[in-house]
Amino acid sequence: MSLKKINKESISHLESELRKVRTGKASPQILNGIMVNYHGNNTPLEQIANIGNVSGRTLTVQPWEKGMLSECSKAVMNSNLGLNPQDNGEMLIINIPPLTEERRLKMVKLCKSEGEEAKISIRNNRRESIRKLKEKEKSNDQVKSSEKEIQNITDTYISIVDGKIKLKEKEIMTI
Repeated sequence: MSLKKINKESISHLESELRKVRTGKASPQILNGIMVNYHGNNTPLEQIANIGNVSGRTLTVQPWEKGMLSECSKAVMNSNLGLNPQDNGEMLIINIPPLTEERRLKMVKLCKSEGEEAKISIRNNRRESIRKLKEKEKSNDQVKSSEKEIQNITDTYISIVDGKIKLKEKEIMTI
């Protein structure tokens, strides 16, 4: 697999992790990754319920089977998102409280941590590519020029990570 393709996967993973970080606005992506006990199997919430966005601060979760309301509610409460769903008998209503300044700073710190994880992954990809290159190539000149190309690709992807983190930080800090 090429270095660019592997690095794109690292960026894709970072984007999916950043979508889960709350910004104070109601977004159905906040609930991505929440697993619900569905007839004995752990199933993603979005596969057993319709998740809607009523307003900028309210989400709805309407399971296709009404008997799953309590399981969905438990899963949301146990998700460590700090959300408390209200059950009206047909669907869950989740009010997203505005973030405090302290909470915003914690979210920014979390985003920076995710960004650092992505950078580590990209650097590991660089190291692995250089190792494979040295195993293949015998000419020192070819190795040097290829190492420069690998470093340029790595620098490009690290700057992409920095840009995505800055954008998310701005989104979080905007009230």
